[in-house]
Parts: sequence; C-alpha cells; structure tokens
Amino acid sequence: MTTQTQQQMSAVLDQLAGVLDGIDDTSKPTPCTEYDVAALRAHTVGWLTAFTDGFEAADGQCSNPDAARVNGTGGDQVRQLADRLDQALSAGAAQRPLRIGDAEMPGDMSLQMMLWEYQMHGWDLARATGQQWSPPQDGVLASLEFAPAMLTEDYQGEGKSFGPRVEVPADAPAIDRLAGLSGRDPKWSA
Repeated sequence: MTTQTQQQMSAVLDQLAGVLDGIDDTSKPTPCTEYDVAALRAHTVGWLTAFTDGFEAADGQCSNPDAARVNGTGGDQVRQLADRLDQALSAGAAQRPLRIGDAEMPGDMSLQMMLWEYQMHGWDLARATGQQWSPPQDGVLASLEFAPAMLTEDYQGEGKSFGPRVEVPADAPAIDRLAGLSGRDPKWSA
C-alpha cells in the first residue's frame, strides 16, 4: 500500500506544482473558505515542508509549517519537496510514526492523509484559478475509502476544519464525490 500511495502522492504533487506555476492572481477566494489563494498556497507549501521534514527526521518530528515561506510561485519548492519526500519514503520513512506537535500517527496513515489533503487543496487552488485538476483516479478512489474515518464529528461540520458534507450523486466523478465528502461543493466557481 505504501509504495502505491507514494506513487499517487508523487503524481499529485507534480500536478500541484504545475497549478502553483499557473497562478496569476493570489487574491481570489477558494472553495476552502478560510483561505484565499495566497493563504492556501502558503498553507500547502508550509505543511508539505513540515511533513517532508518529519518523514526525513529520525524521530519523525514535523517542523513548524508556519516557519516555511513560499519562494516564487511555490511550484519549484513543491517539486523539490516531492523529491525529498520520495527519497525518505523509499528509505522506509512511512514504516515509523510521523509526529505533528505532540500527536503521533502511523507513517503509512499519515501518507494517506497527505494524499487526500493535497488532492483537495490542489482541487481548491485549481478551481479558484480556473485551471484543470485531474489527479490519478486510483489515488482519488483510495482517498474516498480513507477520508470517512478521519471525518468524524470532531472535525467536520459548521466552524470545524472541514465543512459539512455536500450531497453529490453516487455516479458523479470520483473527485467530485471526494470534494463533497470533504465539505466542498463540486460546482463551486470563483
């Protein structure tokens, strides 16, 4: 599972880097309502830096995501971080826990969470800036299976990390179903 998730993550980050390179207006709103494009770009780069640092660290401790700064568009940064992450994962980093602050999560579960997060934030940024977003279908389907376990009442609903689920037809594209599950309206437009 980890190798497959690693490959899916690599593909999502490659596509995300291209989306970041294609941003021309960072003041636009995003479907992730608490962030405009600039803030969401900083969030994605900051957390990718933190997660990568954690997978590289012997103790699995993530760095402070707020300490990371976006360089240029952030696209080259994401490509470099993706390479570092891939190297760490290839060396077995997902076999040990990842530590975020005082919390600890199994490394392979952390990687699945990251895949879901970057599929959604890539979708947010692409949708906000009028770009295409089509991550690999197998990764989206894996996230559709993974995400419900993370979307408990503690995390999803009004005023929480994830908005309430949005009803999406069962035959809708997988990325639309994942967006709805994650509290986003697949029909959202800037």
